[in-house]
Amino acid sequence: AFERHQIMIFSRAIVLLGLLGGAVNAENLRTGEPAPLSEVGVEHHLDLEVILENGERELFPLLPGTKCPTGHVCRSRTVVNTGASPLVTSLQSGLKTPLKAAMDWQELNNDMITVVKSDDYCTRRKAMARAAGMLAGVAASTVGAPAYAAETKVVKMGSDNGQLKFEPEKIQICKGDSVKWVNNKAGPHNVVFDEDAIPDGVDQEAISMTDQLGEEGDTFVMSFATAGEYSYYCEPHRGAGMQGTLVVQA
Repeated sequence: AFERHQIMIFSRAIVLLGLLGGAVNAENLRTGEPAPLSEVGVEHHLDLEVILENGERELFPLLPGTKCPTGHVCRSRTVVNTGASPLVTSLQSGLKTPLKAAMDWQELNNDMITVVKSDDYCTRRKAMARAAGMLAGVAASTVGAPAYAAETKVVKMGSDNGQLKFEPEKIQICKGDSVKWVNNKAGPHNVVFDEDAIPDGVDQEAISMTDQLGEEGDTFVMSFATAGEYSYYCEPHRGAGMQGTLVVQA
């Protein structure tokens, strides 16, 4: 029974956070017209009706300002505004497993509010990852680690048709993320950062390659902990214009 509840909790996390990461973003949640209030301190919210794999129907609270997704059924409910996220309030009252006692509800509430209110993509992504982890039963010490929400983006060295270029030539990542450069075509290649075009305090030699990648499929991976703009190039093909730009957001 406990495993079944855990699966349902994880499904709930995926459904809710999938909605946040899809058509819903922080700006349209904030700028959408608020539901009319019948009295001070009272708000109207929508719950999304979902049929789970076991055939049961469950209601999942949508965030304030979110419209019912096309082709789905939603139920309206009236709640007293206590300052907590309605999603968290609903989960706290409906969760009946040992996870309820272990959950840090204040942290979950803070993360869900951040997802709605923050203008910064990296901040929202980290909050969403932490919230999903907590709802799936991951330990607080794990979801709180800086690397928990980290991602790795891939850059090809040499285009598929053999052009001497990085693809994409410009990428954006969040602080703590990594970039994996893959030797794709027309090698050998390497990645050398321009010491005059990287953030202050960053060791140019430490983040640049010392060797070249000769075999297709060979990779070079580097993580970036300092925000700012980085310019880099392929040393063997710099004269041909093979250069790239990396933007690390705080």
